[in-house]
Amino acid sequence: MSWETALDEKIRTYLPELVWLTDEPLAKHCSFRIGGPAKRMAVPVTTEQTVILSGLLLEAGVRSITLGNGTNILFPDEGLDAVVVATGELSHIKRTGETEISAEAGVSLSRLATFAWKDGLSGLEFAHGIPGSVGGGVVMNAGAYGGALSDVITEAVGLWNDGVRTLKTEALKLSYRHSIFTEQPEAIVLRAVFRLEHGDGDAIRARMDELMEKRKTSQPLEYPSAGSTFKRPEGHFAGALIEQCGLKGTRVGGAEVSVKHAGFIINTGGATCADVLGLIELVQNRVLKETGVTLEPEVRIVK
Repeated sequence: MSWETALDEKIRTYLPELVWLTDEPLAKHCSFRIGGPAKRMAVPVTTEQTVILSGLLLEAGVRSITLGNGTNILFPDEGLDAVVVATGELSHIKRTGETEISAEAGVSLSRLATFAWKDGLSGLEFAHGIPGSVGGGVVMNAGAYGGALSDVITEAVGLWNDGVRTLKTEALKLSYRHSIFTEQPEAIVLRAVFRLEHGDGDAIRARMDELMEKRKTSQPLEYPSAGSTFKRPEGHFAGALIEQCGLKGTRVGGAEVSVKHAGFIINTGGATCADVLGLIELVQNRVLKETGVTLEPEVRIVK
C-alpha cells in the first residue's frame, strides 16, 4: 500500500472534516504561479486540526511542507511527493490587550496592519502591502521600509514534533530574514502576538497609503513573482548590484529580471522552476564575477 493510500484512510478516520486534496497543482497556491502537483495537500482550519494532522504525518513518516500565502516560495516543476500543509485558513485575529493583537498564522500581513489601524494602533504600517502571512512573516522576520516584525512581536506559538511551545521574542532568534523557524523548518507557526502603540488613525492610514504607493511605483506587482529574489548583501542592495551588471531584462525561458526593479525575477508567462533557477544562477555568477559579492536567494526554494 502506498503512503498516500494509507494516509488517506487515517485522515478519513481521525480528521474526516479536514480539507484533503489529491494531486493539487502547486502553481495555484503560490505567487510565482509555478509548480507541479503535491501528492496531498491539507488545509486545516483550526489549531486542533493542525496538531492532530501533524501527529498523523509524524507517525506515518511522511515528508511535509508548510505553506502560508505562498508569496516567497518556488516549487519544483515535477511537484512534490509530500503533504503540503496550507495554513491560510488559520485566520483568527483579535485584540488581546490595551495595545496587543494576536493573529493566527494564516492572517495576511496587510490584514494585520489594517486591523491595527482600525483599532488606532501604530507600529505595523510597514507591513501593509507585504504579500505574506503572519506565519511566513514570523519565519522570515518580514520587514520593509525600515520596519520588521521583530520590532513589534512579543511571542509566537509554534508546533514542533514534540508538541506546542510558546516562545518569547528572545527565544525566536529574530534577525534579518531569520528566526528559530528557519533553523528548525519542521516546526509550524500557529500564531503570534504583537505589541503596538496608540496612534492617530489618519496618520497611520496616510503612512500605509504612502508605502503602498511606493510599492506600486517601484515594484513589478503586475507580474507573478516571489517578491525580492535575493537577500540584501551586507553593505549593498541586491537590485542595485544586478542593475549595475546590466542584467535588467535578462531572460531564461519565461523568467526575467524585471526592468522595473532588478531585485525581482518575474514570471512573464509560462516560466518554469527550471527557468527561474537558471536565471538565479546566471545572476549570481555575473554579480560575483563583476562585483565580488555573493547573492543569496531570499525566495524559499523547495526541492
